[in-house]
Amino acid sequence: MVLGMLRRLRSHGSDAAHGLTVPLPPGAGAFGCEVVDPLGQPMGGAEVTVTAMDSHRVAAQGTTDPYGLYVATLPPGTYSVMTAAEGLSPARETIGITAGVALPPARIALESARRLELPPAGTWLFDPPHTAIRFIAKHVGMAHVHGRFTRFEGGIRVAPDMADSQVSVRIDASSIATGNKTRDNHLRSADFLDVERYPHIDFTSTRFVYRGGSKWTLHGTLTMHGTSRSVGLDTTYLGTVNGGYGQELRCAALAKTELHREDFTLNWRSMLARGIAVVGPTVQLELDVQAMYRTHDTPTPPE
Repeated sequence: MVLGMLRRLRSHGSDAAHGLTVPLPPGAGAFGCEVVDPLGQPMGGAEVTVTAMDSHRVAAQGTTDPYGLYVATLPPGTYSVMTAAEGLSPARETIGITAGVALPPARIALESARRLELPPAGTWLFDPPHTAIRFIAKHVGMAHVHGRFTRFEGGIRVAPDMADSQVSVRIDASSIATGNKTRDNHLRSADFLDVERYPHIDFTSTRFVYRGGSKWTLHGTLTMHGTSRSVGLDTTYLGTVNGGYGQELRCAALAKTELHREDFTLNWRSMLARGIAVVGPTVQLELDVQAMYRTHDTPTPPE
């Protein structure tokens, strides 16, 4: 209903500038936008993420409808709105939400992504202080559990043809941390990761597939809890810079995927039967990687 109202406002041209006529919950405001492609055509399926500036938490997230439209009702505050679509440069803007006010719908034009210069061929090793391996899972249908692995090593062998490059990561399974000692101990136990028998979680890539702009899909094999499965990581290359101590050459990327626990024989039913509730059946995994360039005589990443 809300998007239908926005469409009617758009059809009246300048009338939309007076704001959205949408039902608002008590104390809430509204933000709406129309996303268009580089040719000015409505862009359905664009991802819109609204993040609260004070807490840095995602307040609303979704995709535009076939007409390129998106609307969210929000509590008062200041928010960052990021709009992204495959092969196009993301757009970001800051908005202020006031109770009882629906902002005029914004027109967001996404531009063709400039393909960043790829990193030089050679060995790149992960920089742990500037790399994070995070996950988000539902607490059996209730609140989300946010966690990370604190000990890992990995690297990238960049080939002259990027499609032939290789990535390998080894994670210390016992380093899982969710901010709750009881839950973390249970996740390390034989009920879940069983770190005594399976101390490592390993990922080895098989191929890179270019998707346009700075987007790649990284295909590979993930081994966890003694089981190996093929996975694909949606990867955004963030560029290469000289920086850090000694002005080292560094590259960065963000990779995401969704895992299904039962694919790795992590059986949650046995936990529930004993009255234990840990996490739901799917886990969102994110690798926020920064790697440092090394010469040919640097030890190679783990196999």
